Amino acid sequence: MASFCLFKIIFPKKLLMRFCRCLVFLLFPLFSLAQNDLPDSVWISKNYQKIERMIPMRDGVKLFTAIYVPKDSSSKHPILFTRTPYSCAPYGERNFRKFWESYHAMYCREKYIMVYQDVRGRFMSEGDFVDVRPFDPNKKNKTEIDEASDTYDAIDWLIKNVKSNNGNVGVFGISYPGFYSTMAALSGHPALKAVSPQAPVTDWFMGDDFHHNGAFMLVDAFEFYKGFGVPRLTPTQTYNKGYERKQEDAYKFYLDAGPLQNFTHLFMADSIGFWNDLMAHPNYDAWWKARNPRPYMKDIKPAMLVVGGVYDAEDCFGAWNLYKAIEKENPSIYNKIVMGPWFHGSWGGRSDGSNLGKVKFGSKTSEWYQKTIEFPFFQYYLKGIGNTNDIKEANVFFSGENNWKQLDQWPPKDVENKPLYLQPNHGLSFWHPRPLAYREKPDSAFSYSEYVSDPANPVPHEGDTVKKRTREFMTADQRFAAKRNDVLTFTSDSLTENVSLGGPLVADLMVSISGTDADFIVKLIDVFPDNISSTELYKNDSSMNGYQMMVRGEVLRGRFRNSFEKPEPFVANKITKVKFTMPDVAHTFLKGHKIMVQIQSTWFPLVDRNPQTFVDIYHANPEDFEKESIRIFHTEGLASKLILPVVKN
Repeated sequence: MASFCLFKIIFPKKLLMRFCRCLVFLLFPLFSLAQNDLPDSVWISKNYQKIERMIPMRDGVKLFTAIYVPKDSSSKHPILFTRTPYSCAPYGERNFRKFWESYHAMYCREKYIMVYQDVRGRFMSEGDFVDVRPFDPNKKNKTEIDEASDTYDAIDWLIKNVKSNNGNVGVFGISYPGFYSTMAALSGHPALKAVSPQAPVTDWFMGDDFHHNGAFMLVDAFEFYKGFGVPRLTPTQTYNKGYERKQEDAYKFYLDAGPLQNFTHLFMADSIGFWNDLMAHPNYDAWWKARNPRPYMKDIKPAMLVVGGVYDAEDCFGAWNLYKAIEKENPSIYNKIVMGPWFHGSWGGRSDGSNLGKVKFGSKTSEWYQKTIEFPFFQYYLKGIGNTNDIKEANVFFSGENNWKQLDQWPPKDVENKPLYLQPNHGLSFWHPRPLAYREKPDSAFSYSEYVSDPANPVPHEGDTVKKRTREFMTADQRFAAKRNDVLTFTSDSLTENVSLGGPLVADLMVSISGTDADFIVKLIDVFPDNISSTELYKNDSSMNGYQMMVRGEVLRGRFRNSFEKPEPFVANKITKVKFTMPDVAHTFLKGHKIMVQIQSTWFPLVDRNPQTFVDIYHANPEDFEKESIRIFHTEGLASKLILPVVKN
């Protein structure tokens, strides 16, 4: 006590206050350094506050929104916004999202205002939910809504009511939130400066999630809608899982269930809304076209960064084709694409991107994207920091050679579309099949390969018993399929030089079938050499010797070979062209590897079973399903082939 009194005598009150202020000033850098050294989980909780608001839309409906605001009020901060049908949980202003478990911690360290919103009709938001709600470019009055107008109204409220914002907004999201990001780009709000649709749901009939070229993707549709499709009667913080199957073997469950209409009657009673819409619209009609945003991608103002995975089993189509649509309609705007060797959303924190299943990519590709592409993109357009010089027009990872290529355009300008012909005796080469007159002992007037497709014994899409469609099947070993009699396999000789492919594949087949309808599944496969385990990447992994890596597989429902709007039956045993485009590839077949093509007509339960009779498949009966003989021709003048986008060296 005496010492304290002496301190007061020596230091009068005013001098003591000055001393304390100086001490704080001197120690502040050390305090700040200590703050910055805190783990992300602690730093974010100390430096952010969370508020929850019901934001009104133009028609009076209010949308639940979670807003994470930096406590630092000495400067202004950009807004990074995600709209989602999957919940912006956790709910409650004391409950934080775990930003520190993903690269989003980088945005928090840069003091972004992080915003998440339950879209109309989902979880805690008011209103009615509509799947892939159509964009309406010609709204007749000020109260008509779509997802673009909801985004506009939400951004407008945030700019006017979150006091510490700098007036710049970015929007991003993966999968369904990728669709809402696309809608944000159409909102036209002047504060929206940058948008990144990632694995965006784009066209659910042509190539994303639930249909590929008109073929119904059974396992994805059922596993998703049995829970997601359950109607929400009132706002809720919980998710209804819906029907839960007891049979673990997915192949057996879906086969035992029978025709598609059985799924509606037996399993989807509680999820009847959009599932019934799927069943009611078997063709690419006006209902489906209204849900495809690509024709509306005009007059886009914000900078665009489209992101996707080359090996995304769900939305591979969307990223490639949304980018192309934006590029076509808006050639002068900032519009870039990034495609890594990723499964669905893996670049968003679900994987480091160094492998997919047993196939290795040689580096942490997700981390490279996060730090080199996405973060600088938003930093530049929302904070004016740095530049985007390292983000080229097309930033694409080529598997096989395991290398990022940063290109001036996509597809690359030095691509040659080169036909790869199916040959007799299961061969495969860039040479046209020889005329029959020069062949030894031709068996008939035409050369063809034939198989019998049996809907009662469909080809599985994966070799092992699986509970559901795995993400790894996109690069899975196809040796199991090559052993089946209902799969045709064509293989090249060992390559004497590397062959790089960059762009869409085209399957161009000459076929005949004994029935009136069939599906055609074409797979492009990289056959590893028998000594691959001696290389550094696969060192001592003998299971990779002779591995048949699927590079791309795609299906066409044969009835749509001429038109997706007006299906038509085949004429039995008549030679017919079946030609369709497969999603883009970015892959290099290395010297010493082989190129393989497999052709089949079932891919189950990934794709529902075509009865192989020209009936309404969504309401087919058991007696409609028939075996069918299918011929694939490889004769001069009737040559079946894949057209490969070969990148010139």
